[in-house]
Amino acid sequence: MNVVEPLRERLVSAGVDMLEQVGAGQLGLRAIAREAGVSHGAPRRWFPTHNSLLAAIAARGYADLGARLEAIQGDSPRERLDRTCRTYVEFAVERPEMFTLMFRHDLLEGAGENLRATTTLPMFRRWRDLVATASAPPTTDGNPPDTDEIALGLWTNLHGVATLVANRSLEAMAPGFDPDRLVTSAITRHLPR
Repeated sequence: MNVVEPLRERLVSAGVDMLEQVGAGQLGLRAIAREAGVSHGAPRRWFPTHNSLLAAIAARGYADLGARLEAIQGDSPRERLDRTCRTYVEFAVERPEMFTLMFRHDLLEGAGENLRATTTLPMFRRWRDLVATASAPPTTDGNPPDTDEIALGLWTNLHGVATLVANRSLEAMAPGFDPDRLVTSAITRHLPR
């Protein structure tokens, strides 16, 4: 039996498929409807605004990134952290338009998917927990390191690298430079061994 994908999911799938080709700025409701094989008014039943459809598309990106991060294995927390950092940047390399859309909070906030509560905050909490388990021993004064500050500092560093890779700025500024070197540098800077 051939199961037909529900219309809402078909529209999101069409948007996901088109995103890397045209970018979020050119991803219109009519084009997505045409790609999904439905009338241009059909998306409005499920997505009252263009941004609500973009948020649903971004949610798929977060699901993909989340699944990749959840699948990471390693012999130690430090190894899992290292692989997590590299996977984050690899996602930006493989899916630059999706990566860019996922972090366009100016477009997505209040668009109906509640991405902050359902995806970004839980993802950051898992990130912070991983950093805490991989952190160095107490500082020289005997106090534990500030895990929140380390997690946020490392993430902002990685996100900067991922953004430069996704929008091809790194290649323009330093042709041929391996972003993996920047990932290694960020990890070492924030979590010295």
